[in-house]
Amino acid sequence: MTIRWALIGAGDIVRKRVAAALRDARGSELVAVSRAHADLVESFAREVGARRSYPRWRSLVADPEIDAVYVATPVRLHAEQTVAAAEAGKHVLCEKPMAMNAAA
Repeated sequence: MTIRWALIGAGDIVRKRVAAALRDARGSELVAVSRAHADLVESFAREVGARRSYPRWRSLVADPEIDAVYVATPVRLHAEQTVAAAEAGKHVLCEKPMAMNAAA
């Protein structure tokens, strides 16, 4: 079984570690990426080896060909993006922390 991954966020850790791990691991495929700077999302997808790019993370989460999402955005966005991905039926790996407080 292959897990089809997507990345939300394009930070340093994603570029140095996460994208390659998801792309190269046996049983894993990096399918798509999303980043806040829409003008850079296509070049980011090429850089990390993803075949699709989304300028809006909600569109990525709605993609039925994605099984799991790695959330690598600023902390203030983690809870909203993680919950949305889970509600879309995706497995989620969220960078820490999940939120800045319990109300988020």
